[in-house]
Amino acid sequence: MDSIRYLHTLGPHGTNLETAAHEWLRRRGIDGSVELHASLESALESVPADGRHALAACAVYPALHTLTFGNLHRLHMVDSFIMPTHNMVLATAGPDTPRTVSSHPAPAGLIAPTAETRIVLSNSQAAIDCAAGVTEGCITTIVAAERHGLRVLRDFGPVPMVFTIHQVLAVDEPADRTEGAGVLL
Repeated sequence: MDSIRYLHTLGPHGTNLETAAHEWLRRRGIDGSVELHASLESALESVPADGRHALAACAVYPALHTLTFGNLHRLHMVDSFIMPTHNMVLATAGPDTPRTVSSHPAPAGLIAPTAETRIVLSNSQAAIDCAAGVTEGCITTIVAAERHGLRVLRDFGPVPMVFTIHQVLAVDEPADRTEGAGVLL
């Protein structure tokens, strides 16, 4: 874990994961950098397995279990921490009661049942789509809403969140993953 210098996480700018990645580097006193990707899955495809790179993820990321267990041979959870997210908001560039709302899957439960949900890859992408008129509203961070000139209709506040750090290491994958494996559940 001490060799990590690059954190790869979900973009574009303004995501909770971007903030969490910078915070993890700050807390550890690491002079490193954060690289943003369209998804954690696409980040993993491009990350060198040299131990200097890691993914910053979130406990509520919809496919974190698949990402983790599908990559046990090279993805190792080495740390976790709790930090509040940015305030999560319902924002708009248009009507006070949006009929269509963009959202990342994780906070989509904040959308009123009367609105049509459009799932996107990040909270920041939801704000970008809303500002561009793809949808009338979005569930996003206050940071992304302000960056894209959106009007906040409802502020849900910050959410205490577990963030995880997954170091990427080159490890030979066993020929038969089931050999010697027992049932743990």
